[in-house]
Amino acid sequence: MRLVIARCSVDYVGRLTAHLPKATRLILMKADGSVSIHADDRAFKPLNWMNPPCTVREEAYTDHGAVARWTVTHGKSGEQLILTVFEVLHDHRHELGVDPGLQKDGVEAHLQELLAEHITTLGEGYRLVRREYPTAIGPVDILCRDASGGTVAVEIKRRGEIDGVEQLTRYLELLNRDPLLAPVKGVFAAQEIKPQARVLAHDRGIETLTLDYDALRGIEKEGMLF
Repeated sequence: MRLVIARCSVDYVGRLTAHLPKATRLILMKADGSVSIHADDRAFKPLNWMNPPCTVREEAYTDHGAVARWTVTHGKSGEQLILTVFEVLHDHRHELGVDPGLQKDGVEAHLQELLAEHITTLGEGYRLVRREYPTAIGPVDILCRDASGGTVAVEIKRRGEIDGVEQLTRYLELLNRDPLLAPVKGVFAAQEIKPQARVLAHDRGIETLTLDYDALRGIEKEGMLF
């Protein structure tokens, strides 16, 4: 991982355009090829990012007091994240090694396995793409296709709370920037979903699914999609 703190402006050029004016920011360049731009006031959510596969071209650039221009190009869509660098305050590389990944508790892990095995719990015609679908900000529990071929991202919790909805929202924001997947809809699935989490999910266009653990194991009643 490469960590850079720099005064820079950022332009995103693609289906959508966005501009971040000159300011001091943290730039993360990960071994998976992702690049994300962070401020000091948004928790862990980046201001802008480019998910892999992408390439980075660094070149000298001296217009308007700048010292360099870094162009991040997505390997499939051709969209670009252009960083105009005015001053580099810190630039360091760290080898993090292979991460073992998030260890879900036994129930959540088994729910994911069971739902993937019985993917039509989500609806007739659903088919699994893969479990633990990788993204630049972590794996999506399940990625699948609905009966019409649309992409669906599923986040699974034992107890569904607002934090889980926020997590799925971040995944959807990222996945919907991939033209090979978009549009991507979300399903928030849990054994128990708190009312506030359900309201927030529906407000964001995310479906909620109450999972019956015993039913998925073939014992009793079925889960219900609301």
